[in-house]
Amino acid sequence: MKTQIIIAIKIFVLFTILLGVAYPLLVTGIAQLAFPEKANGSLIVRGHKVIGSELIGQKFDSIIYFSSRPSATDYGAMPSGGSNLGPTSSKLKQLVAERAAQFTGFNQLPPSETIPSEMLLASASGLDPHISPKAALLQVERIVKARNFDDSKKQQLLKSILELSEVPQFSFLGEDRINVLVLNLELDKLDNN
Repeated sequence: MKTQIIIAIKIFVLFTILLGVAYPLLVTGIAQLAFPEKANGSLIVRGHKVIGSELIGQKFDSIIYFSSRPSATDYGAMPSGGSNLGPTSSKLKQLVAERAAQFTGFNQLPPSETIPSEMLLASASGLDPHISPKAALLQVERIVKARNFDDSKKQQLLKSILELSEVPQFSFLGEDRINVLVLNLELDKLDNN
């Protein structure tokens, strides 16, 4: 019996070292060598200051920026998650109606405009950094007006939306999308030209 306990302890220590120390260090080392930017969180740095990550959504509610997808956690990374409201929930229906009215009013769209679902529903994580190109295009007129862009800058903005749009992962997972933070940074560059 005593030898079985000693063997069990040795196996426990061996697997703790292998799977709790060696394997994580190996995977971290490979990631740092092969994909250093991604391994460190895909951080976006401007002027030696981290302003965000390409992987985590941020709140943009200013009239001069593209709006992000709604978040059930107000973009808090620690309590990230969805609202857990189901399709029969009256609260969810009310939230969708409020968000539709807010998006339509904020962007001065006609009431008959079809709003992309990502602008009405929070993502499961509450931190989705992407919107569809259509959602971005619906916000262009508001931004052009707020930033006093001429037609040339408007065309450059439309070109940026097209260039920054990402196709579905592996060409079939998900839909076309655009990262709101990256788009807003490009918008600032355009405004400074």
